[in-house]
Amino acid sequence: MQRSIPIHLRLPRGYDQSDERYPVIYMLDGHNLFVDQEATYGKSWNLDAFLAGYDKPFIIVGLECDHQGNNRLNEYAPWDNPRTPAGPIHGRGEELFEWIIRELKPLIDRHYRTWPQREATAIAGSSMGGLMAYYGVLAHNDVFSKAAALSPSLFLYPKQLHELLNSTELNPDTRVYLSMGSTELRHNTRRIWQILHQFSKPLERKGCLTRINYVKGGKHNEASWEKESPVWFDFLWK
Repeated sequence: MQRSIPIHLRLPRGYDQSDERYPVIYMLDGHNLFVDQEATYGKSWNLDAFLAGYDKPFIIVGLECDHQGNNRLNEYAPWDNPRTPAGPIHGRGEELFEWIIRELKPLIDRHYRTWPQREATAIAGSSMGGLMAYYGVLAHNDVFSKAAALSPSLFLYPKQLHELLNSTELNPDTRVYLSMGSTELRHNTRRIWQILHQFSKPLERKGCLTRINYVKGGKHNEASWEKESPVWFDFLWK
C-alpha cells in the first residue's frame, strides 16, 4: 500500500492479566466500529460495549479507510468498474489484501497473543467493506475461514465474483454471513433475496456454511449494523 493506514485495535478485557491467546477479526472501516466521535456519520457499531458482554473474547483489528475523494471505493473494490452510481471505480482491493496478509497480519501475530491459524481468523465489513469481506474469504481462503458481509455491495461485480466462486477451492469449514436490510435497494424485497441467495447458494454447494439475515426494517447505516452483532458473532464463532 502507498499510504499509512490507521489501525483501530481492540484487545479483550483483561488481556494484560492473562497469557491466553485469542482469535482475530480483521474489520474494514475501523473508525466506525467503537467510538461515535470517530465515526464518519457520528454513529459507530458500538462494538466495545457489545464485546464487553459477549461470552467469547476476540482481538479486533479495524482498518481505517482512505477518506480522500473516491479513494475508499477504489480501495474497497477488488476490480475496476467504469460505471457505478458513484462514478468509475479503480479497484485496488487485492492490493489491500496483499498488505493485510503480508505485512499487517504477521505484525499483529508477532506483537499480540493471537491464534494465527485460518480457523481463528475472520474478515468483516459493511457495504463496500462487506464486498471486501466476501471477496477476501474466497480469494484468500487459506488465511480467512470466516466472513461477515453486512449489506455488501456484491451487485457491483456479479460476473467477477461468480467466476471467482467457480474457480476457487474452498475449505468446507468456511462460514459466511450475509445480510441486508428490508429498506435497502428501494424496498425491493424480491431483489434483496435474489442477491443474497445468488451469493450464498454457490458457497453451500462447495460445502461451506452460510447464514442469510434479512433484517426487517434494516437500513444501510451503522445503527442498523450494530444490531446485527449478536447474530453474526454467534453464527461465525459458535
